[in-house]
Amino acid sequence: MDKRDLYDSFGEMEQQMQQMLDKMAKLRANMTTVLEKNAELVIENEHLREHMVEIENELPKKAASTTTLSKSRQNLEKLYDEGFHVCNQFYGKRRDDDESCVFCLEVIYGERERA
Repeated sequence: MDKRDLYDSFGEMEQQMQQMLDKMAKLRANMTTVLEKNAELVIENEHLREHMVEIENELPKKAASTTTLSKSRQNLEKLYDEGFHVCNQFYGKRRDDDESCVFCLEVIYGERERA
């Protein structure tokens, strides 16, 4: 092997090493992105589990209040849960993004004086 071939071999090896370093840098960046996303998902999952526990704790309260409702208010509650207004002002209109309506909630759960 003469000097020129040796020099060319070193040049090729240097080029291959540079390509390998570039690939490793890309892999590291991808791995960092995946680890960051994983950490975000772990935190979100933890928050969702906490929220589920809160909801499960509230369910018995809601079930107890549902049993005390009259049949007509239970029907209104069912319509409301399906996404419709049951208040006098917007009766029968669909609630946008299932936002709550104070008027509807008052109709369903509010105390009424009997005359």
